[in-house]
Amino acid sequence: MRFKTKAALLLASLWLLSGTVWAEENLLEAILTPLRQKEVHPVDNAQYKEECGSCHFAYPPGLLPGKSWEKLLNDQALSDHFGENAQLDKDVLANIHDYAMANAADKSYYKRARKIALATEGVEAPLRITEVRYIKRKHHEIPDKMIKGNKDVKSLSYCDACHTQANKGVFDADTVRIPNFPDWDD
Repeated sequence: MRFKTKAALLLASLWLLSGTVWAEENLLEAILTPLRQKEVHPVDNAQYKEECGSCHFAYPPGLLPGKSWEKLLNDQALSDHFGENAQLDKDVLANIHDYAMANAADKSYYKRARKIALATEGVEAPLRITEVRYIKRKHHEIPDKMIKGNKDVKSLSYCDACHTQANKGVFDADTVRIPNFPDWDD
């Protein structure tokens, strides 16, 4: 097929899709990315990784929608960030906020992030990843003794305790190894 014909087909497709579900800012990216990534975008912002990762696992922003990051990443919220003062310099906070917003679940084309975005539509913005309905459902069969009763896990909030490739944005069941329970298989 000739270039002009391909371009015309692409423009016609864009026009047809513009009034439907695909009417989003990153439409062109979605169309031009035929094989969407399966998981969530891994953390690739050094400042985000350093600041957030100094206290806990640097959660990929695709694990929460933008409305959650808006509530979490401001001076007031960070002054009491789950019982800790996590306030940041204004410029650092702006960088981290912008990064989280640009990579939030509702802005992502990664498949797992999109599922999280759908699970958080029409509900109050969750402040904890463990409050997301999709994530609760994915973990519901794991007995408490393997999480809360496990000295090497303690809580679902320690994603990287079991998800061996969490730092790469991979949360697939095939990469799960629950400490102290080597034979468990979901």
